Order: sequence, then structure tokens, then C-alpha cells
Amino acid sequence: MTVQEIDGEFVRLTDPYRRELLAYCYSMVGSVEDAEDLVQETYLRAWRSFAGFEGRSSLRTWLYRIATNRCLTALEGRDRRPMPSGLGGPAEDPRTEPAGAEPGTLWLQPFPDDPAMVVARRDGVRLALVAAMQYLSARQRTVLILRDVLAWRAAEVAEVLGVSSTAVHSALQHARARLARAGAVEDEVGEPAEPDRRALLGRYITAFENADVAGLVALLREDAVLEMPPFLTWFAGRTAVVGFLRRRCLTRAFRLVPITANGQPAAAAYVREADGVHRAHGIQVLTIRTGGIARIDTFLDPALFPAFGLPVTYPG
Repeated sequence: MTVQEIDGEFVRLTDPYRRELLAYCYSMVGSVEDAEDLVQETYLRAWRSFAGFEGRSSLRTWLYRIATNRCLTALEGRDRRPMPSGLGGPAEDPRTEPAGAEPGTLWLQPFPDDPAMVVARRDGVRLALVAAMQYLSARQRTVLILRDVLAWRAAEVAEVLGVSSTAVHSALQHARARLARAGAVEDEVGEPAEPDRRALLGRYITAFENADVAGLVALLREDAVLEMPPFLTWFAGRTAVVGFLRRRCLTRAFRLVPITANGQPAAAAYVREADGVHRAHGIQVLTIRTGGIARIDTFLDPALFPAFGLPVTYPG
């Protein structure tokens, strides 16, 4: 085969795995930007070695092995990416002024998924799960994702990591125990059906845009939580959450665009500025459970909008 033919064959065979590898790398590192870089590195290394690929394992397994090695290297000596609730307790007074974190703090980022993703991969990027995995070692994250999310056999995971199946079982038990202590194993319990989640998201957007306090109260569970990285300050309980929103957010004019993030309903929020233009403000990811909205995780970073295919000014 000519070089051009080899290149064409590489693209044809490997491109179908690019999106799932992006979700995998994101689950490992908690950053969309870093995950994109890691996937690029994975494909570059795979392309360089493609001519010598002998098919002893499936092409998919081969790509995952390369991606895993890139992720493990990237995570060496790197601090975890937390959410505010992982760094301290909630503020009790909704009048509390939000406090910023130390300069250089790297926060967990939302993941711009798409509804066509298979259920396993959507479950693997749930925000609570990815946040909890930040407390696992890099190898424990690898084992948990490959075994519990992607349903790989222990022997396959052992081959990727170069360890025994016994070591894989041990790492998986420790990872599951850590997630259970963090409450992440309950992330999917009591979740309404997809049409109900979409309907509730629509009601939330309407209430938020209209500064409808009563409407928001009706949508939030009593134990609702609000987090707003990069602010350290967060709130727990419907009264505190609504009190803060009423005081700090609902006094401004917003437009929200429905999206999906981390396999969850979400909205891109644009705020009207002094010149009358609505500009990118933050990505709001909702966790919906029986009884209403359980969490609002608002990522106040306009730089995230391009990753979601969104403009920095309101498109309406």
C-alpha cells in the first residue's frame, strides 16, 4: 500500500472511535480541553505505529491502550480537579458574598455530550461520577471506567494496564468503595424518563428567564444544591439556593439555550450587559431526580461555550 492509502485506511478504521475516546479521556482527567489534547496525542501515536499494528488485539482495544497510557502519564503529579463541595462545607446564609479560590485552581469542567451517545458512555460522564473519580488514583479510575462503564473483561483491563487480573479486581473493589462513600453510586437512582427531564428543563429555563422565584421553588427539591466554580462558595437546601439566586442572579436579564452536558439536561446562560447584548455567562448542568431538580452546577466560564458549539453572544 502507498503512504496515502495507509493514511486513508487509518482514518477510515479509527475515526469511529474518536468520540468515545474523548469521553473516556474526559472521565479520566475531568477537563474537555485536556481530553481533546490527549485524544490528539493518542491518534498521532497510533498513526505513527499503524503500519506495524499486527491485530493481536482489536483496533479499539489498541487505541484504548494508547489513550490509557497517555492519560496515566498526564495525571502523574497533577492535582485533582474538584468541585466547590469537595473543598468545604456550604454557606448557611444566602446573602454570603461568593468567595474565589486560590489563583491557578483547576476546576472540573462539564462535558459537551450528544444525545446519540450510547447509554454506557453517557453514564460514564455523569457529573457526580466524574467529580467523585477525582479522588481515585489514576489506575483506579482506569479500572472503574473500563470495567463498570464500558463492561470490559478483567483480563482485557489487565492487558491494557500490564497487571494481573487479581490486581484489577482489587483496584475495582477499592474504587467502588470510595465512590459508595462519596454517594456517587446513587447518581442514577430515581432519575425521571428523558421526556420528563426535557420538560422540566424547559420549565426551569422559563422560570429563570422570567425571574420567577415561585416557579423555581416549585422545581427544586428541598435538598437542592447550587455550585458555581470558580467560586468556592456553594449553597445547600432550597431556601438557601433560591435566596442566593433571587439576590444575585434573578436581578439580571438572562437568556438560556437548552443543551446536554455529562448526559444530563443543561442550559447555556447568556446575560444582558450594559450595551444590551446578551453574552456568554456560564453552563448550567442540572441533576434531576424524583421530586425535582437536585443540583444546579453552574460553570462560570465563557471559554467553555465553543466546546459546546455555541457562540459567545446570544444566538436568538
